[in-house]
Amino acid sequence: MLTKAPKGTHDLLPEQAYKWQYVEKIIAQICENYGYKEIRTPVFEHTELFARGMGETTDVVKKEMYTFQDKGDRSITLRPEGTAPTVRSYIENSLYAMPQPVKMHYITSCYRYERPQAGRLREFHQFGVEALGTEKPSLDAEIVSMAMELLSRLGIKGLSLNINSIGCPKCRQAYNDKLKEYLKTYVDTLCAVCVERYEKNPLRILDCKIDKHHESIKNAPILIDFICESCKQHFEMFKAYLDNMHIPYQIDLGIVRGLDYYTKTVFEIVSKDIGAQSTVCGGGRYDGLVKQLGGPDTPAIGFGLGLERLILTMEAQGIHIQQPKPIKVFIAHIGEMADMKAQSLVYMIRKQGISADKDHMGKSVKAQMKYANKLGAQYTIVIGQDEIDTDKAELKNMENGETQTVELSRLAELLKGF
Repeated sequence: MLTKAPKGTHDLLPEQAYKWQYVEKIIAQICENYGYKEIRTPVFEHTELFARGMGETTDVVKKEMYTFQDKGDRSITLRPEGTAPTVRSYIENSLYAMPQPVKMHYITSCYRYERPQAGRLREFHQFGVEALGTEKPSLDAEIVSMAMELLSRLGIKGLSLNINSIGCPKCRQAYNDKLKEYLKTYVDTLCAVCVERYEKNPLRILDCKIDKHHESIKNAPILIDFICESCKQHFEMFKAYLDNMHIPYQIDLGIVRGLDYYTKTVFEIVSKDIGAQSTVCGGGRYDGLVKQLGGPDTPAIGFGLGLERLILTMEAQGIHIQQPKPIKVFIAHIGEMADMKAQSLVYMIRKQGISADKDHMGKSVKAQMKYANKLGAQYTIVIGQDEIDTDKAELKNMENGETQTVELSRLAELLKGF
């Protein structure tokens, strides 16, 4: 067990890391274009933050959080998502006093105890965007357009945008009452978790992984039929902004999202290329969360997507990500003095912003050249005592085999022109 990663975690090896770096680079460009600044929050928070923010009846809080007592006997939880910590920071650091909306993004590790499957691990990485300070539906459309543009820039095809409105707490209460009345005759046939949700939060029953195919759920009242006039107008304006930007969408009345803090707009971006876990990106409004966590009444909206699932989708679609360039030059050496010279040359070359490497294993020249070949070095040089004495060596182009004599003292300068 000592040399085996815990179940649901995996190592990101150098052979794969460049794909993540590419995706993160595109994310940074998109966020800069949209005016979203990076925020970084602690890997753990007080458990109450997630219990109050995400909802005590949600699967995440009830079943999936990594929670423990610290040495001060405080209940601490590894973050299962990024929104609640961002809101906590917004409140703690009085970001509501800044010009609104405050636009933030993050790439962060998250932790959930659930059955590992394709695109879903117990330690996963989430890219998230949060915009706080306005209830205008134009911001909803901006958030959606940002997610769609990111996926487009990454070359992902065959995506569909599904949207819905789950209303505000007032109009949703009327729906919950109606849903409870409807489910009253079916409650004994639901799973144990949904029986508990029936009393505390019947809306969560519609998001149950076990009961979602239950016949009663399929015929349940539709939430959007119960939303108030203000929420209807908000949803109509949201759709109008999407139409104005020529972003295609379809209304999916089954979207309620899995966390209690969502209000009004909810959306998912879906792909068919990663099996059962088809949602690549999801998000929505959470207009009551800031106040619920002790801050001022502040509307907000955001989205999140898992990087593992995103890269899985790209691989399934055969999207090619160019590997990083190999090192520019490899300096092989013969003898102790040449080893010292190679070390100083590599150091000077790297200071010029050029990649370079040398042997650190005491290999023969033949083995050093094989190693340089495996590294994909563009150029190689072999130096010994003669090359040190004359300050000259043969620089070999590994692609075409051509060589040229170069001065070692000017090597770093010359390589800048190649």
